[in-house]
Amino acid sequence: MAAKIRKGDKVIVLTGRDKGRTGEVFEVRPDEGKALVRGINLVKRHQKQTQNQEGGIISKEAPIDLSNVAYVGKDGKPTRVGFKIQADGKKVRVAKSSGVEIDG
Repeated sequence: MAAKIRKGDKVIVLTGRDKGRTGEVFEVRPDEGKALVRGINLVKRHQKQTQNQEGGIISKEAPIDLSNVAYVGKDGKPTRVGFKIQADGKKVRVAKSSGVEIDG
């Protein structure tokens, strides 16, 4: 299935403790149905010191379910994503609210 949310997309969180916050997707895990969003869903982890990394408590992003994020359109509002096949046979993502092509 084609990905509606991709790496580099700006998304808004729909539910949870970070509801209403926006961020950029920097990793998508399609087999799990989750994504990592910069600055969203931060958790504290105890890091053991290694030869090349400092020890201590670090903050890192935890995966967030794709159903809990929505693509942010050009107008700054969340929108659903659909697909459209162009005349040359290329499949492109389309913002459902405005009908504007997202990529391509």
